[in-house]
Amino acid sequence: MTRTLTQSMQDYVKVIYGLTRSGPASTNDIARKLSVSAASVTSMIKKLHELKLVRHTSYRGVALSHAGTMVALEILRHHRLLELYLNEALGYAWDEVHAEAEKLEHHISEEFEDRIAKVLGDPSYDPHGDPIPTKDGRMPPTVSERLADANINESVVIRRVSSHDASMLRMLTSHGLLLNTTLRVALRDADSGALVVQHGKRRITLDREITENIFIERL
Repeated sequence: MTRTLTQSMQDYVKVIYGLTRSGPASTNDIARKLSVSAASVTSMIKKLHELKLVRHTSYRGVALSHAGTMVALEILRHHRLLELYLNEALGYAWDEVHAEAEKLEHHISEEFEDRIAKVLGDPSYDPHGDPIPTKDGRMPPTVSERLADANINESVVIRRVSSHDASMLRMLTSHGLLLNTTLRVALRDADSGALVVQHGKRRITLDREITENIFIERL
């Protein structure tokens, strides 16, 4: 299905998928995410509706149809497999893979996707810990608890980082806070929500914006 869609259509479907985890997405939400005008969103939604990829109800927002969801999952599979391939086979850092995968995800064939998956051992997670949809559209389980909500003196393991902010990922790397790293929550600033975490002998202060994007497993 993705081969018959323009790159712009694919981008819209992927963005709508990300915005509709807890309900329909508004035109303004989509416009902000894609940095386009509301009028452009309205025009594209009409096209996607004609292709039966979205359901749109006036004043209630936009949601993907089953067909639209399957397209979104296929694009995500391409993107996350590419991220892992760039990381493991080509030596890209986890702060570099997202931008490259964004360029490539629309252009690889299904055969290329299958070969990447085979070379990588049919993986379930990308370099950031995000789940890679299966070929038939199933999403592997993933952690949902945020570091921001961890308790003082609690030990946790980093399992996923949901931000694609390269500077943030580089900062985490500089402190050794990578996937599968164990750390202990030492202090919380009651006003800002920032956390001080203990990693080995080091204490590191992380702003609330950062800890909201780090997902953990409690020990």
